[in-house]
Amino acid sequence: MARGEVLSAYRALLKATRKTFSGDTVMLRESAVEVKKKFEENRNVTSEAEIQKLLQEAGEASHFITNMIVQAQLNSDAGSYVVKPGKEHAGATLELPSEETIRKSG
Repeated sequence: MARGEVLSAYRALLKATRKTFSGDTVMLRESAVEVKKKFEENRNVTSEAEIQKLLQEAGEASHFITNMIVQAQLNSDAGSYVVKPGKEHAGATLELPSEETIRKSG
C-alpha cells in the first residue's frame, strides 16, 4: 500500500473539516483530533483489504462532511440561526435541529 494514499485521505478529511467548520474553532479543533485519532488507531493495519476498506471509509467521510453538513451561523440581532448551503450541498436534504436540541447544546 502506498503511504501516499493514506496521507492523501488524511489531508482530504482535514481539508473537508476546515472548509465545513470554518470560523468554528471548537469544531475545527475537535474534528482534527478525531481524524488524527482514527488514523492513529489504524496505524498498524497491514492487511491490504483492510487498508482499502479504511481508505474507502475515509473517502466517504470526507464526502459526507463536505456535502452533507452545513454549519449554521448565529444571527444575534434576530436571535436565530442562518444556514447558507453552498453549491456542493445541492440535492441534500436539510434537517434542522429542534429548539429543544439547540437549547440543550447551548
